Amino acid sequence: MIYEAVLLLGVVFVIGYALLVSLQWSYPLLPPQRTLLQLALFVVMGAYFVVCWTRTGQTLALKAWRLKVVDSDDRPPRSARAIARYVLAWHLWLPGLAIAGLFQLSAGSSLAALAASFGLLLIPALMDRRRRLLHDLWTGTRIVRVPGPISP
Repeated sequence: MIYEAVLLLGVVFVIGYALLVSLQWSYPLLPPQRTLLQLALFVVMGAYFVVCWTRTGQTLALKAWRLKVVDSDDRPPRSARAIARYVLAWHLWLPGLAIAGLFQLSAGSSLAALAASFGLLLIPALMDRRRRLLHDLWTGTRIVRVPGPISP
């Protein structure tokens, strides 16, 4: 996930910068501007994941780790399933974001809330025999290992 986050940081930076420059927005952003920027970045990140998952089942980070997202037929998921997987994967972050927002937590406390909610929502994977997270269970997808080249 950290490798994926580093790659997405570049994508988010370029798109965010392009949007801010093209609309001539400057900080501090007004609430409607901030909402539009967040929505645009959410859609761009979703497009990155959905395109990668539906084409080959792999993002750049998944390729590096020789992992792949597949459906129940061991094929890359179709668009609707990939979109659902992306949207539902946010369940890992939403409780922490909601707690941070509702209680106006400091940056450190917000990070702690995010980490705690993320950690707690990983627990169901320990109970699944295939170690699938909830969004994979809900969408019928899973992460599989891709065999690598045989070493001489």
